[in-house]
Amino acid sequence: MSILQAVNLSHAFGQRVILDGISFSIEPGERVGLVGRNGEGKSTLLKALAGTMTIDSGRVTPQRGARIGVLDQHPKLGAGRTLHDEALSAFEEIFTLERELAAVFDEMSGADGEALGKLLRRQEELEHKIESAGGYAVEHRVGAVLHGLGFRDKQFGIPVEGLSGGQRARVALAKLLLRQPDCLLMDEPTNHLDIQGREWLEVFLRDEFKGAVLLISHDRRLLDCVVTRIIELEQARLIDYPGNYMAFRELRAERRLVQLRAWESEQSKFKREEAFIRKYKTGQRAKQARGRESRLDRAKESSSLERPLELSAFSLELPSADRPGDLVAIGRGLTKRYPSQDGSTKTLFENFDVTIGRGERWAVIGPNGAGKTTLVRTLLGDMQPDEGSATLGSRVVFGYFEQNPQLGEPTTPVVRAIQRAVEQANPERLLSEQQARDLAGAFLFSGLDQEKEIGLLSGGERARVSLASLLASAKNLLVLDEPTNHLDIPSAERLEEALSPSAKGYDGALVLISHDRALIDALCDHLLIFDGEGGVTIFHGGYSEWVLWKQARENEPTGFTPKQTKLGAAGDNATNKQAVRAADPAAPKRKSRFSWMDVDQIEEHMGELQAQIATLDERLALTETWTDAERATMLTAERSGHQTELDELEEEWLHRIDGA
Repeated sequence: MSILQAVNLSHAFGQRVILDGISFSIEPGERVGLVGRNGEGKSTLLKALAGTMTIDSGRVTPQRGARIGVLDQHPKLGAGRTLHDEALSAFEEIFTLERELAAVFDEMSGADGEALGKLLRRQEELEHKIESAGGYAVEHRVGAVLHGLGFRDKQFGIPVEGLSGGQRARVALAKLLLRQPDCLLMDEPTNHLDIQGREWLEVFLRDEFKGAVLLISHDRRLLDCVVTRIIELEQARLIDYPGNYMAFRELRAERRLVQLRAWESEQSKFKREEAFIRKYKTGQRAKQARGRESRLDRAKESSSLERPLELSAFSLELPSADRPGDLVAIGRGLTKRYPSQDGSTKTLFENFDVTIGRGERWAVIGPNGAGKTTLVRTLLGDMQPDEGSATLGSRVVFGYFEQNPQLGEPTTPVVRAIQRAVEQANPERLLSEQQARDLAGAFLFSGLDQEKEIGLLSGGERARVSLASLLASAKNLLVLDEPTNHLDIPSAERLEEALSPSAKGYDGALVLISHDRALIDALCDHLLIFDGEGGVTIFHGGYSEWVLWKQARENEPTGFTPKQTKLGAAGDNATNKQAVRAADPAAPKRKSRFSWMDVDQIEEHMGELQAQIATLDERLALTETWTDAERATMLTAERSGHQTELDELEEEWLHRIDGA
C-alpha cells in the first residue's frame, strides 16, 4: 500500500492555476525528486501533501498510522532551549515513555500478586517501545546528526535565539532526521549546507534512512545520488520519469524533441489547410473550403499537442575581453585573523601562497564561515591582509557577483536593467536593445518577462539579471560568490553553459565560491579547499578527482600532497587518432546501400518511413510512454533508426535528381 497518495489535486492563486488535477503516490521506502522551475508550485504541492495548507480540491491520503515528517523553508524552533536541547526535543515521545516507565517502577515497589504481574507486563511493553524508537542511543544519535550537519561540540550550548538563519535551518533538519518518520517531505534541505553537510545528507538518505522521501531540491548531485524517480511539475501538471536526475535529463530531452516534432507536424498540417481555405473560400470550391474550415476548427479544439517549453543550448556569443597577462592574481604569504566573541583569535588563513593564471578555472570550497569570501576579496584588493601581499596581473579587469546583487531603480524593466549594468561596468561595450533582449532570452527571460520591473523579481530572477549583465561586460576575470543559491535547476544549467568555453561562452579566468558540486565539476579544474581550522589546500584537478584522491589516500596513504597531485584526462590520444583518421582525405568512401534502387523505389520507401516515423511520434508523445524507461528507449531507438535510413534515402534521392 502507498505510504502517501494524492488524488486530483487542484489549486489556483487568483487566475493562475498552480495545480491542475494532479494525482500520484509514494511507495514505502521510495526516493522521489520533485523538480520544476521556480514559481511552478513545488512548495505548494509539498504543503498540500503535508496538510499544512488547504487547496481548492483533491484528496491527500497517508497510510494509516504512518508518520509524515515535513521540512519547510521557514522552520520554527522552541524558545529558551540550547541547540542541543532543541535537537533532543525530537525524542519527546521517547521521553514520555521513559517518564511512564519510571512511574511503573514506583508503583512496583508497593504492588504484589496480579497487580505486580500487570505492571511487569507494562514494563516490558514500555521498554520494547523505547528500544524500538532508539531510546537507549539518543545522545549518540543527536551527536552524530549534529556533527554530520556541520555543528561542533562547542556550539551545542548556544541558545537557539542566538543562531543564524542557516544554523536554525540545520537544527530543524536535524530534528526531522532524528525523528525518523515513515515518509520525509523535504523542501530544499541543502539550502544552508556546505559541501561536507550535503555529502553527509546524501549518505544518510541513501544508506541509513529506511522510510520514503519526497525531495524538492536544486542540488543536481544530491538528486543523482539519492532519488530513483523524478516527478517534474510543469505548467500545473506532473510528468513522471524513472531513474535519477541524469536519467531524467536524457528522457526529458528525448520527450521534448518528440513533442516538438509532433507539434510541428500538426502545425504544418493546419497551415496547409488554412492555405487551402484562404485560396478557395470564394469561388466554385467555397462550400468545400467552409467544410474544411469547420473540420480544422474542431481539430484545433480537440488537439492535445502543445509546443514544449524550450530549453535550447546557450548559443549567444559573448563579447571578448582584452587579453590579460599570463598571471591574473597572485597572493604571497597571505594571513588573515579576526577576534572571536570569546576573546580568542580565529585564523582564516596563514602564510598562504596562490597564483591564478590566465583562463584558469578555480573553485573555492569549504565550511560556511571558513574565510572563502575573505580570501577572494583579499586577492582582488577589496580587503587588506594582516600579513603578505596580493596583486592583480596586468590588464586584468574583473567582475564580481555578490550573493545579494543591487540592480538599480525598482521600476526599471529587465532589458533596460541589463543595458544600464553593462554601460556602468564597461562604457565601451554598450548593448543595443536587441542585444539586451537576446541576452535576457539566453538567461530564460522570455516574452513579457523581459519587461518585468526588477523590483518585482524573485531572488533567482535578480541573480539571472546580474549574471547576464556581468557576462556581457567583457571581463577577463569573473569572481562568482554562490551564484546558484537562488537559481532553479534550468537556470543553473544555463549559467553552466554560459561559463563553459566549449559552448562559445565565457573564456576568461574564473574564481567560483560555491557548494554546488555539479557546477564546480563542470567548470573548475583547480580547487582551493578550506578546512575551517585555518588551513587551505590547493588541488590541481576537478571536484570528482579530489574526492577520488581523498578516497585513495584514506585507503593507501602516500607521500604526495594535493598541491602536487594532477590527474590528467584519459583517452586524449585515442580521441586525437580518431580525429586524424576522420580527416584523412584518402579514406575510402562507402557506397550507398540504396544505389541499387531506382528513383520511384526510393520515393516509395521514403513515404513508408515517413509514415512509420509519424506513428512513432504519436506514441512517443503520450505521457504514459515515458513512465516506462525501457519502452521509451526502445521506441526512441526505433525512431532514430528509421530517421537515419530516411536521411540516407534523401541523400541518395538528391544525388539522383542533381545528376539527372
